[in-house]
Amino acid sequence: MTGLGDDPFVRAVKPLVDAMGGEMLPPHAAGKDDVVLTWEGVDVLAVRLPQLADSLDHILAAMERRQGKPLADLDRKEKQEAVRALEARGAFAVRHGVETVAGALGVSRFTVYNYLNREKSS
Repeated sequence: MTGLGDDPFVRAVKPLVDAMGGEMLPPHAAGKDDVVLTWEGVDVLAVRLPQLADSLDHILAAMERRQGKPLADLDRKEKQEAVRALEARGAFAVRHGVETVAGALGVSRFTVYNYLNREKSS
């Protein structure tokens, strides 16, 4: 992305694009599903959003970075908190979301469903 990094608008939105797992492109390279960001009447940047399944992987990787250890190494309470946070972010609306999260946490799908049901009952 030559030259885009020097633009103050691009520098301002980069952390958001990175956090959601998007890709920044020059506006002329935008595809029909990309989002072109305009500042003061000028197309400055195109953002290619990740597929939902890729977003979940990105969210899980970010959670691991914040925790400083693999999600499977979290204790039970931390795993329950992670499931609550993932539910709030829509992780379980993605096809195979429960399976993906269960794999990352090192628990069964049944355990993830128990964590979700426990949250709903309290």
